[in-house]
Amino acid sequence: MNTATRSPAERPQALPRSAYRVFRPIGTRWSDNDVYGHVNNVVYYSWFDTAVNAHLIEQGALDIHAGPVIGLVIETQCNYFAPLAFPQTVWAGLRVAHLGSSSVRYEVGLFADGADLAAACGHFVHVYVNRENRRPVPLPDTLKRLLETLR
Repeated sequence: MNTATRSPAERPQALPRSAYRVFRPIGTRWSDNDVYGHVNNVVYYSWFDTAVNAHLIEQGALDIHAGPVIGLVIETQCNYFAPLAFPQTVWAGLRVAHLGSSSVRYEVGLFADGADLAAACGHFVHVYVNRENRRPVPLPDTLKRLLETLR
């Protein structure tokens, strides 16, 4: 259904900080702004990737250089509610909405420093695959345990 034809109750809404399990700060850069004076939409997707993968790496659940399992993005989406711009700190809130046998749907909220409602809410889906043959594999136990804490 086209967003323009949705009723107000069906339209995406900005979520509060309380909807997310963990947060990480992301500093905006001069180059993030576009000619309209706000962060360009493609940057938001980079922040999603950064928030999720940095958390997994820092928690010891993902080895991007030598691990036998890697996550491939198969779907991504974002809704924008308020502009973000350089210079400001953005807080990325993270949660897991769905945990399958080899896939995960991460949801990310991007918040201006001090804001209670997200400036943008989005998701992406990782399918975890064998690094060598790129075939789906069950989530490793360490990863699965960490993801459970984000549900």
